[in-house]
Amino acid sequence: MDDAVIFFCHGSRDARWREPFDAIVRAFADRYPATPVRLAFLELMSPGLDAVIDEMAGAGVHAIRVLPLFLAPGAHTRQDLPALIAAARARWPNLRIDSGTTLTEVAAIREAIVAWAADDNSR
Repeated sequence: MDDAVIFFCHGSRDARWREPFDAIVRAFADRYPATPVRLAFLELMSPGLDAVIDEMAGAGVHAIRVLPLFLAPGAHTRQDLPALIAAARARWPNLRIDSGTTLTEVAAIREAIVAWAADDNSR
């Protein structure tokens, strides 16, 4: 087993809040069945990012891409996420951990938002 993906979200006290993120994980797993994929949370829900990274590293994963499902950059992605990744790298020095950008830093997602806003069905 080599690479894995972790979708990283904030978390919420509302248990149903996670449903769209679970759907993203299921869709990814269906499309890329050979790639381990999990959902992890910053707070208020479990599992936390540290637990998922430790689980994957213990299962023999060599590289992890952490993809933050945050709308835009902020303290959670500029400070909290790098600190969590640094701590994981200290625990697992042979594990490569990279993180992606927030959603609105991706041109295709910005374009999808513009198209959604212009669509009569978005109202």
